[in-house]
Amino acid sequence: MSSVIKVEIDIDQLRQVIQEEVTKAVDKVTKQHQLPPMLTRKQLMELFNISQTKTSELLNRADFPVFREAGVLIPTHLLFRWIEKHTRWVEENTSFFEKTAM
Repeated sequence: MSSVIKVEIDIDQLRQVIQEEVTKAVDKVTKQHQLPPMLTRKQLMELFNISQTKTSELLNRADFPVFREAGVLIPTHLLFRWIEKHTRWVEENTSFFEKTAM
C-alpha cells in the first residue's frame, strides 16, 4: 500500500519565509562580529539585559564559558555556542531574544 501526499506551496509566501529567516541569520552573524572577542561582566549584563544577581547565577554555572585567569571574561564565540545549546534558559531568564528580534 503506497501513500501519496500532495502539497501546494505558494511561491511568494515561501520566498517571504526564506527571506525572513535569511535576514535573521545575517543579523545574528552581524551582531556576533560587532562584539569584542571577550566580554566583561558588565557587557554580559547589558547584552542579556539582566541584573547582577542573574549574572552571578549565570557565571557560576559549571557549563557557562568563563575565562577567569584574567578576571571574569566571557569568550564571545563560546557564549553564542552556549546560547544555542541553552536557548530555553536564555528565553526564560533574559530579554536577549527580544532585543535581537528588533
